[in-house]
Amino acid sequence: MRKSIIVAMLAAALAATPLMAQQRAETGLQNDAPDRYVVVKGDTLWSIAAKFLKDPWRWPEMWKLNQEDVKNPHLIYPGDVIVLDRSGPKPELKIEMGATVKLEPRIRVEDTSREAIPSIPPSVIEPFLSRPLVIEPDGLDKAPHIIAAQADRVYLGSGDVAYVSGIKDAKVDSLWQIYRQGKPLVDPETKKTLGYEAVFLGDGRVTAAGDPATIRIFGAQREIGTGDSLIAADPLVLKSYAPHAPDKQIHGRIIATRGGLRETGPQNVVTLNKGKNDGLEPGHVLALLRLGRTVSKTTRSTKWFRADQVEATKLPDERYGLVFVFRTFDHVSYALVMSANRPVLLDDVVTTP
Repeated sequence: MRKSIIVAMLAAALAATPLMAQQRAETGLQNDAPDRYVVVKGDTLWSIAAKFLKDPWRWPEMWKLNQEDVKNPHLIYPGDVIVLDRSGPKPELKIEMGATVKLEPRIRVEDTSREAIPSIPPSVIEPFLSRPLVIEPDGLDKAPHIIAAQADRVYLGSGDVAYVSGIKDAKVDSLWQIYRQGKPLVDPETKKTLGYEAVFLGDGRVTAAGDPATIRIFGAQREIGTGDSLIAADPLVLKSYAPHAPDKQIHGRIIATRGGLRETGPQNVVTLNKGKNDGLEPGHVLALLRLGRTVSKTTRSTKWFRADQVEATKLPDERYGLVFVFRTFDHVSYALVMSANRPVLLDDVVTTP
């Protein structure tokens, strides 16, 4: 009797193995995907997705999320237990109800104070969310601007006072960011100027309302002068979006990197020549593509009286990484390089994965 039970168990295990292999192939599961995972502080939706999936942007498929859920994903907190359910025809990810693990047993923390897991590392992208680092072609034309400095100073820094035209209705103590128009962001394909880099100079606080209003500068990062523009400081909002592929074909280019470098890599921000008007939204994941270059190939004739022939041969395009779009403007977007097995270069292509 015992022998027959053991035989039956072995048969069931052998029968289940091909099914699990098929499930991994169909859904792109990692070969070592865990059955359960306890979420810890410092995790992101992307890092958790990568533990289960070879293609992290397929996260919504595993959670059975609809379009609205993708933009407002279920909140996941440290201590939650994520379970990989393999019982159905296709594996699913679920939060195990009632299975929240207490990560800090000596400290009692109320549920209302817990911070949900972000989509991607917030420390990297916060400067790109709190400041509008892209300006539309005419974005500063009607913006408030500095018309004079106290004591006729040419350049201003932290602690200095300036007079601003265009914010007569601003409240005392309201905060403003000071900018200067930077270099143009040019589409490498159409040669059209999509916008300008916004050079952040510092912050200002209104000390006296009126026209002109009086501001005191603080946190200056560069010299500030007459003609520099002001933009109202909006509160920082960190939104969580489930990583997902666009529902349409996207074909764009990298047109700028942080710091103006020629090349960059993972956990760095790049600017794309596609934006809201092209169908991009925060949470979209795009593949990085290096276009194959064209090389000359010489073929020798088999007959002595014919000259050698030179043929142009295009090398294959190579996909080498992924980016996560986290902020969009009308014609450009910011994306974080999530993975890359080679340097990310200006003019490299981004496409729907």
